[in-house]
Amino acid sequence: QSHVVESGGGLVQPGGSLRLSCAASGLNLDDYAIGWFRQVPGKGREEVSCITSRDSLDNGTYYADSVKGRFTISRDNAENTAYLHMNSLKPEDTGVYYCAVDGFCSGGHNYMGTPASWDYWGQGTQVTVSS
Repeated sequence: QSHVVESGGGLVQPGGSLRLSCAASGLNLDDYAIGWFRQVPGKGREEVSCITSRDSLDNGTYYADSVKGRFTISRDNAENTAYLHMNSLKPEDTGVYYCAVDGFCSGGHNYMGTPASWDYWGQGTQVTVSS
């Protein structure tokens, strides 16, 4: 059975940093695109960032305009873990962050699939940016 688990959320002051982790069991993350979404109460899940699979012909990453230059997505294949490095955090970055695996991600076309196009999800980790 496949399992995705996020960790690393917490409370941070504006301008601070956090690193979210996405660990998987039953899935070799090398073989899949990985995405990060966030959600605030009363709204749907918003695309944040994704990274293509290792063998993708369209190798690359996608970032929403709201996080470009501040967030970095990466993967550690040896650890079967993906990360979202978040710097210069703002109050509007507050939300529950979800890791998703096996969806549509295009670095070359600067596009990330909507939540419906992703197959495996973690339970989410809360990020709160507040002074």
